[in-house]
Amino acid sequence: MTRTLRGALREARDALEPPPRLVDWSIFAIVLFEAGSGLYSFTVADPSGWWIFWSHRIAGLSLIVLLGFKLARVRDRLTDSERWERTTPLSVLTAIAAVGAVATGIVWVLGLDVRLAYWTLLSVHVGFGLVLVPLTIAHLLSRFRLPRRQDFDRRRTTLQYSTLLVGGAVAYRGQELAGRVLGLPGADRRFTGSQPREGEGNDAFPVTSWVADDPDPIDRDSWALRVRGAVDAPLELDFDEIDYDATESALLDCTSGWYTEQRWSGVRVGDLLDAVDPDDGAAYVRFVSVTGYRWSLPIGEARDALLATHVGGERLDHGHGAPLRLVAPGRRGFQWVKWIDRIDVRTRSDPAQWLVTLISGFD
Repeated sequence: MTRTLRGALREARDALEPPPRLVDWSIFAIVLFEAGSGLYSFTVADPSGWWIFWSHRIAGLSLIVLLGFKLARVRDRLTDSERWERTTPLSVLTAIAAVGAVATGIVWVLGLDVRLAYWTLLSVHVGFGLVLVPLTIAHLLSRFRLPRRQDFDRRRTTLQYSTLLVGGAVAYRGQELAGRVLGLPGADRRFTGSQPREGEGNDAFPVTSWVADDPDPIDRDSWALRVRGAVDAPLELDFDEIDYDATESALLDCTSGWYTEQRWSGVRVGDLLDAVDPDDGAAYVRFVSVTGYRWSLPIGEARDALLATHVGGERLDHGHGAPLRLVAPGRRGFQWVKWIDRIDVRTRSDPAQWLVTLISGFD
């Protein structure tokens, strides 16, 4: 019976496994897609973008199968030191990064909330994924072999890859349904994969910062908010001059893998814009942190945003962006700029803000 089962599994694997060169190039294509879709998903907060998260997860599950084919094929070369070549250490590093990316992704999806120092498992997953891209490119170049014509059989190849993708979708959907039925950890995640943080106020959700943003606590007595740019009447306000009578409940979905819905209080950006009278050509509003970190919103969207001084009835603490942070419903957490001391009204967008997200906070 055991031999029969093994034989059946071997036949199924042989039927599903593409030719070696197709496997290698498929892994490369999926790694690129996973990196691109993962980074793009950081900007998606509206449920209409569910498809990018589903595509990322289905491709990831397909990658597990392809990696299994690949590792089964090369395991003898990796485990026998006498067969090692000059490029074998690169292959080992690539395999470690690939297994790390897949493993941390699976554990996160299953709902385990483990932190490594300041990093959530989702952050570690992202780190493995970013490292995997250059390693995969280098590995592929070190053993560069284009697929051959005989590697393609239209009917067989279509069936193999359709099975991989459909199987990935079924597996992911099955995991979701099982989690809800059994009440497993992670069953109450948002479509983004973020897990809930309950409660009100500063202590209800983690303090996170983008890359190196970590300023010293800000003295409110010496702090001022400047509103300038394409306006007729630039404005400067001390903290005591800010009216924080506007209140809004808004959901903060952080790219480090958690979300919280809080009651925020502060001043409407629209009220500030009315006070400075933007020029006719004003199209964007840029929010700038004391660290140099910044993000821009279209002026129509910015009018509905809030500059928060309080959360859950408590004055914002330093870690959450005091004295003033942006509350931008429908945007991901890294776009909710902390420690704001300047607002620029602009006639053009600010593409350099993407670069600033990587370098702000570094001395």
